[in-house]
Amino acid sequence: MVLLAGPSGSGKSHLARLTGLPVLRLDDFYRDGDEPGLPRTLGIVDWDHLGSWNLDAACDAAVHLLRHGHTRTPDYSIAHNRAVGHKNLVLDGSPVFLAEGIFAVDTALELHMRSVRPHLIWLDRPAAVNFTRRLRRDLAHRRKPPPVLLRRGLALWQRESTLRNRALAAGFEPMDLPEAQVRIDRAAATRS
Repeated sequence: MVLLAGPSGSGKSHLARLTGLPVLRLDDFYRDGDEPGLPRTLGIVDWDHLGSWNLDAACDAAVHLLRHGHTRTPDYSIAHNRAVGHKNLVLDGSPVFLAEGIFAVDTALELHMRSVRPHLIWLDRPAAVNFTRRLRRDLAHRRKPPPVLLRRGLALWQRESTLRNRALAAGFEPMDLPEAQVRIDRAAATRS
């Protein structure tokens, strides 16, 4: 397993698509938006707070995928703030799979407690690039109203260096997107 971390907008999902490998989308493990007790900030659910996400279910799915070559995951819609179904993820003989999402660092720490040691990559891009990419993407997909996206984007920009420092302390290796793609391709080739 390659665990791919980085701030929102850093290119995690884009890189995952480029590799052609099976992908466990950690963002599919968000809790439904109407679940009681979700953390709130700026008058809305704080989707960047670990309490808005189901860490145990995500790690259970990753471990099941490692051990059995398949797992069932929620199919989460950010626009609807809820799972809209389920998906079956099958490795189908692939020697490597990616797990990516904004809570990858927390996932790595929990997997470590379960004696699972994935390869850890932090996608390193300038905060201004991440802000622009994230805002453009979220507006295009109509994920939330524009004022919410702007407020959230600015808050994420301010926290980005703290997130990076936490990831590096957890053992993630910082690299740009091309370097990460080479590293993932190399890992897949050596395990084939």
